[in-house]
Amino acid sequence: MSTKPPHGESDGGPSRPPEKDVSALLTPASPTLLSDTVANRLRDTIFQGYFAPGERLREESLADALNVSRGPIRDALLQLEREGLVVRRRNRGAMVARLSRTDLDEVYSLRIAIEPFVCAWAARNATEADWAEMQATIDTYTELDESVTVHEAADADLRFHDVVYRASRHKRVLRLWQDLRPQVYIFMLARTYVGEPEFPAIMIRNHGKLLSAIRDGDEELAQRVAVDHVQTSYRRVIAGYGEAAES
Repeated sequence: MSTKPPHGESDGGPSRPPEKDVSALLTPASPTLLSDTVANRLRDTIFQGYFAPGERLREESLADALNVSRGPIRDALLQLEREGLVVRRRNRGAMVARLSRTDLDEVYSLRIAIEPFVCAWAARNATEADWAEMQATIDTYTELDESVTVHEAADADLRFHDVVYRASRHKRVLRLWQDLRPQVYIFMLARTYVGEPEFPAIMIRNHGKLLSAIRDGDEELAQRVAVDHVQTSYRRVIAGYGEAAES
């Protein structure tokens, strides 16, 4: 008489489900996300002013220009809408957002709420490698002479903040920053003192204060410095934003 257990049963151990063939349900993942690439391209063109505020973004034209199907274009536009760079209007489709004075106030009120928190977490969690990366970013500011463009200045400024957010080791607030960052970048383009002789020294001094507090592990000081930093940034942006930021 056979002692082999019936199918689906075991001789005392846990039963194992029959093997399933899922090859028909799952397809190989793409090595790159095309919609992310498209979103990056469109974001850059908006930053550079190629598409003006209020200009329509036609899916068919963009797909032809980028030699992709309309699916990745649609996904990319949804991402840029989440970032506040694109809006959708009934019967008009997607268009480049007009960022108003209200948008400016909302973005900076959010920055002043989260950046002291982020800097405190960075003071608690940053490593020597993070400190070194912050310092290396600050060191590049000496190259920001009178020929620097507002785009280059915004890139240089936000690279430091990118490091601080990563150094906080707070994944959820990092995702929040990634959605907020494009609008901060747009507003920074309004700064009128970029290219002035004192600009590099201002960048070095202000970001150096943040780095010092973070490196010392002083969470309360890091929060105070962050508040002052965002308030100062707001004053400089609003001074140059002028009528373009009015609702």
